[in-house]
Amino acid sequence: MGRHALVILLLLIAPLLVEAQSGFPSAPEMQYEFVPNFLKLPPHQYLGEAAGVAVNSKGHIFVYSRSDHTQLLEFGPDGKFIRLIGDNLWGFSYAHSARVDKNDNIWTVDEGGNVVVKFNPEGGVEMVLGRKVASTVNPNPGAPPPAGEASPGEP
Repeated sequence: MGRHALVILLLLIAPLLVEAQSGFPSAPEMQYEFVPNFLKLPPHQYLGEAAGVAVNSKGHIFVYSRSDHTQLLEFGPDGKFIRLIGDNLWGFSYAHSARVDKNDNIWTVDEGGNVVVKFNPEGGVEMVLGRKVASTVNPNPGAPPPAGEASPGEP
């Protein structure tokens, strides 16, 4: 291949190389509107660290958060607080993720409890996958674990 042919080839493929390195040049720009303090919490409620956020078919927003305890909060499309789902639920220990399926069931993944919990749209527990294991830190050595929890190392 001659030198001129190589230069022409590079000129032809250079735009393709630049396009490949820049990601997705044809991807549309995402439109959004920043709304400060969108979520309206009741005076006694604090959001904490949001580990998972999901939206159902009605535009309701579910925030799975870590505060003084793990909690699942539901807000309307306008940001108004609706309810707390699974308050003090046995499987809630350290929030990890939340999703809503096509039937508006809410699924939470709890890293600390090692469980996945499926809530129906009304907020009732439908299914629990996994088995919560007692913490390896026992404030009362020698005491049995709470009912329903396995001792560390127990299957």
